[in-house]
Amino acid sequence: MATDKVVETVIVGNYVEMETEGKPNDMKARFSKFLWHGGSAYDAWFSCASNQVAQVLLTLPYSFSQLGMLSGICFQLFYGLLGSWTAYLISILYVEYRTRKEREKVEFRNHVIQWFEVLDGLLGKYWRNVGLAFNCTFLLFGSVIQLIACASNIYYINDNLDKRTWTYIFGACCATTVFIPSFHNYRMWSFLGLVMTTYTAWYLTIASLLHGQVEGVKHSGPAKIVLYFTGATNILYTFGGHAVTVEIMHAMWKPQKFKAIYLLATLYVLTLTLPSAAAVYWAFGDMLLNHSNAFALLPRSPSRDMAVILMLIHQACAYTLLIPRLPVVIPIWFLAIIFPFFGPINSTVGSLLVSFTVYIIPALAHMFTFKSSAARENAVEQPPKFMGRWVGTYMMNSFVVVWVLIVGFGFGGWASVTNFVHQINTFGLFTKCYQCPPAMPPPLPHLNATAAPPPLHHPLNHTHSP
Repeated sequence: MATDKVVETVIVGNYVEMETEGKPNDMKARFSKFLWHGGSAYDAWFSCASNQVAQVLLTLPYSFSQLGMLSGICFQLFYGLLGSWTAYLISILYVEYRTRKEREKVEFRNHVIQWFEVLDGLLGKYWRNVGLAFNCTFLLFGSVIQLIACASNIYYINDNLDKRTWTYIFGACCATTVFIPSFHNYRMWSFLGLVMTTYTAWYLTIASLLHGQVEGVKHSGPAKIVLYFTGATNILYTFGGHAVTVEIMHAMWKPQKFKAIYLLATLYVLTLTLPSAAAVYWAFGDMLLNHSNAFALLPRSPSRDMAVILMLIHQACAYTLLIPRLPVVIPIWFLAIIFPFFGPINSTVGSLLVSFTVYIIPALAHMFTFKSSAARENAVEQPPKFMGRWVGTYMMNSFVVVWVLIVGFGFGGWASVTNFVHQINTFGLFTKCYQCPPAMPPPLPHLNATAAPPPLHHPLNHTHSP
């Protein structure tokens, strides 16, 4: 074997952690481990940050046109903090579940803990079934959105093929990603994905500022209540990218360090999403209401083409993260072709699925897991003092549940579904090229290669002799 594995048991408080240290004997093994085999806190940070922002970065200016500048900024900050809180709750529940199992002499060196297992072990099979149903459905439609985004982006480099044809092509290519085994093997992809997204975000910011405001630009948002809550739920979707949080934690050598990682990743993501969305909205205003992909409005240039290519690569990586855990390529392909509504579909998935998967269920699960005084006293991780310990934590969890249930799922669901139905009525199912510019009319039949070119002036301006 190229490496000798030394397993070291580290006890941190009541939490037993299995830390695997590899000692490669040759240069090839060391280089391979450096590129692919990651489990540090830095790897987790890269995974969290790159998972939060991919294609959704391109739809945030669209959300700003629906919300207005002030509301767009406020919702990004608000849902960024809310998402970080529920990611923290998931990490606490993971540590609690793993500790209880390890006290029962259960080992996890050859098993990756899933979120539904945490729910099952702490709360029972009904919680497991509900969590599994929401999580799998979210991963399904998350893959659909990534596939739609790939087709939408490549179209702005090569419009010789329509978006539906590009969906066929990318669906076939991305189906081969089922062979990457676990988050230990995503070190290089996570790092490159974040670099690519960072470039794209700052390209959008700088290109929009250099372009300046279009003539007669208007910033009328928020103009309609439906659009307002549609934009808000797209931002809820943006910061709800921790459906795979448990897997990222389990891939870490020291999972107890995860608690602050998601918050730090969110803070970095905000340095990308806020400037880019604000700059594009400032430059193009209400034009974004009919262009959910920010690339559609920026003039073609080598810098824009580079940003598109980098986003395509990153989206393929994100698609890779989802597909191996839900190998149902044909339904994903089919749904992406039926509903190619890049932008509106994000809000719909955010309101109906993300609201429960990554906000409501973790908050409720934490409340029910520690509802008894004995459970609170014996908890592996006590709530932080600055949050008011258990009382403050329960108040915060209750706020998350009520807010997301009413605003995210209730108003957001109504607005997103209404907007989604409007897209279907406007463009139809299986639309060939969603939000594409109208095609140029074909040449008249009597014109051929030897015919004289038409006059430069309009034929109605001809002067006729009497």
